[in-house]
Amino acid sequence: MRRYTGLLALAVLFVGPLVWALGVSFKTQTEATRVPPTLLPAEPTTSAYGTVFQGTTDTPVLRWFANSLIAATAHMLLVLAVSSLAAYALARLEFRGKKLMFGVIVGTLLVPGFVFLIPQFLIVDQLGWLDSLTALVVPGAAGAFGVFFLRQFFVGLPRELDEAALMEGANHWHIFWRITLPLSRPALATLAVLSFLSNWNDFIWPIYVIFSPEYFTLPPGLSILQGAYTIHYPVIMAGAVLASIPVLILFSLTQRYVIEGISRSGLKG
Repeated sequence: MRRYTGLLALAVLFVGPLVWALGVSFKTQTEATRVPPTLLPAEPTTSAYGTVFQGTTDTPVLRWFANSLIAATAHMLLVLAVSSLAAYALARLEFRGKKLMFGVIVGTLLVPGFVFLIPQFLIVDQLGWLDSLTALVVPGAAGAFGVFFLRQFFVGLPRELDEAALMEGANHWHIFWRITLPLSRPALATLAVLSFLSNWNDFIWPIYVIFSPEYFTLPPGLSILQGAYTIHYPVIMAGAVLASIPVLILFSLTQRYVIEGISRSGLKG
């Protein structure tokens, strides 16, 4: 009984903010600022969503939503491609300096992300990617976490599968594409979700590299929306609800794979 009580308390803790945001998004500004607050709107209205969907030249919310979706999806696919190839080499191939290389990659996980902010900005500037979605997709695609995470999973796969495939005339590319990746779907799904979320929720990096409102993503865009409407709480919460929909859909579709991937990748608590 205590276990279920604890799980119920955790569910309320995590679901509560979503329910609150959803309720406020259907309220009027007067009711949203009322004291004491109410959980459910007394007179539900969709005016906040009308403001969000209509947008303006300076606050094209639907454009921000599309930008976030494009950038996060492209970043996720790029992370999967780069990390899986690097992880396979570190887990299944033998070459000189492999342990040192893996140690350096893991060591970068201990460096705060803000240390790379200025170097990445200078590189993106030299490449001519500033004020474009490319600046949101490519940087960070070769992050150490994805390589480490998939490498831990690949190491646990039976090497007898590789040996049998080599005896049948397969090369390492065939092994990687036809054996390793299909067996690593839980880990790949987990990394896909984490990569998508990190890009979708990123706030600092888009502020540094995006200058035009039409290229903003939702996190920095909603901050502009807040200023544009002088903290109009229903509009802000409507934007937050819109931003949470893809995340909830993605996690609901991959929940089983995420749990399995974490439990089998050596990252259990």
